[in-house]
Amino acid sequence: MTVVKSTLPDEARKIVGDALQGTLVDLLDLSLVAKQVHWNVVGSRFRSVHLQLDDVVSTARTYADTVAERASALGVSPDGRAETVAKTSGMDSVTDGWINDKDVVDVMVAGLAAVILRVRERIQSTDAPDPVTQDILIGLCADLEKHHWMFQAENVGTGQSKV
Repeated sequence: MTVVKSTLPDEARKIVGDALQGTLVDLLDLSLVAKQVHWNVVGSRFRSVHLQLDDVVSTARTYADTVAERASALGVSPDGRAETVAKTSGMDSVTDGWINDKDVVDVMVAGLAAVILRVRERIQSTDAPDPVTQDILIGLCADLEKHHWMFQAENVGTGQSKV
């Protein structure tokens, strides 16, 4: 059932809807992964990493809402159910239990890089069908790349840098 009618042609709405749904799942999973390691991080940089993870969660949750509402505005029902996220996320899972701050940084660098790559692909795919959605994705990508940079900088000087 479609209650909201979009001004986009059906083909464009499908492309944009898929991009928004994929982004929604990535953001929900990113926020869950960041919270999981946030609760379990240990090490000498506990506080700085712990606080930085809160920033990632805030960004992911804010944009998840923006992305879901954009989908709704276009007549595409967003699906943020746990089952959907678990089945369709492109992020790697994290282990349970305590996790060293250096390992948390590595998890976040890899996870953010994976999400950024997919968001950049979606920026390209939404160029022609919906510049409004593309604009949202461009802003998201900029914020994710800032977090990616900051986590990479955490390991400089520790012998752990993969920059």
